[in-house]
Amino acid sequence: MTVNAVLDEPEEPSGSSSARQRDAERVVSIIRESFAKIEQHSEGLSRQFYALLFAIAPDTRDMFPANMEMQRSRLLRALVHIVQMVDRPQELTPFLRQLGRDHRKFGVVTKHYESVGTALLGALRHYSGDDWTEEVERAWADAFAIIAGAMQEGSASDDGPAWWQAQVVEHTRLDWDTALIRVQPDRSVPFYTGQYVSIESPQRPRLWRYLSPANAPREDGTIDFHVRAVDGGWVSRALVGYTCLGDVWRIGSPLGNLWANPAADRDMLLVGGGTGIAPLLGVIDELSARDTRPYVTMFFGGRRVDDLYYLNELRALAERHSWLTVVPVTEDGSADGGEKGQLAEVVTGHGAWRDHDVLVSGSPGMIRSTVSRMLVTGTTFDQISYDSFTTD
Repeated sequence: MTVNAVLDEPEEPSGSSSARQRDAERVVSIIRESFAKIEQHSEGLSRQFYALLFAIAPDTRDMFPANMEMQRSRLLRALVHIVQMVDRPQELTPFLRQLGRDHRKFGVVTKHYESVGTALLGALRHYSGDDWTEEVERAWADAFAIIAGAMQEGSASDDGPAWWQAQVVEHTRLDWDTALIRVQPDRSVPFYTGQYVSIESPQRPRLWRYLSPANAPREDGTIDFHVRAVDGGWVSRALVGYTCLGDVWRIGSPLGNLWANPAADRDMLLVGGGTGIAPLLGVIDELSARDTRPYVTMFFGGRRVDDLYYLNELRALAERHSWLTVVPVTEDGSADGGEKGQLAEVVTGHGAWRDHDVLVSGSPGMIRSTVSRMLVTGTTFDQISYDSFTTD
């Protein structure tokens, strides 16, 4: 159906291209409108989906943790993410292909996609009531067919392992709530600087969490992760508080494209909040090994100076590298030599950062506010690169 025009790279056909575009826009409108009507029932929608899935395909139950609370919330976030991106194929298609590669770690095979589609449509139908028309069902069914196709293409294109084993070789508390955890994979994980991976620890089996390497790829293959224990974070609190040397993790396929243009020689602006600075540290790590590199300005933000858990180390890096400037930002102005205010306001207070490549990393809310403010200030969208993903 014409929804293909939404998710596939557009061709340049003649004659009926405008009609296909109208059809595609209609499909996008139907999907968004129908989802908006039931989004308030998100918890029930997730419960209904998994109940239907496990009834249709009982073998899928073993792919998930015993406690489904976190998994149900992740389903909704993924669905919202896809709905929001449905008219941006240049972003959505790569995201779906990466998602397909990542899902190999669960043992997902072709037959599971049909079961997932049936369960999803059933849950949507249940909560849509009389609003579930043939037109709505057709739009969602065709859209899911394209989504599943893109995910399966991504899965089929990856001939590497579904996951790697990695042994914990260092666990250092950076502050009360934050730890640096270094792992040694059994084989080199082929990630690019700025990407992220999913990990599973023995403390929380079948509960995968996304983490960003805080270093560029190393010859010895070791990877550093910065983990902050968050309120209600089952996985993050276990990693910070109970990780032991010798623990064996599983690491999923590398994802994301934060540093979209590492070969560029333009000056760089790095904007990080909390442990979102981890992939930005990887960028600094890679640049420090080059013979020449651009001038880099890094803003590191938090509510209070205590939130800037890695500030001393960043300042030491800036002392060693004349091309690096670090600007701490706190909402209460408590960082010595830093700036006061919300991170997005402080960064945009310096202008539009023209002729800079901009990398933004942190919580989804921080990313949204920073990117939107920068666009209003005059930074162009093609200057800005970010990955938005859940951290727990």
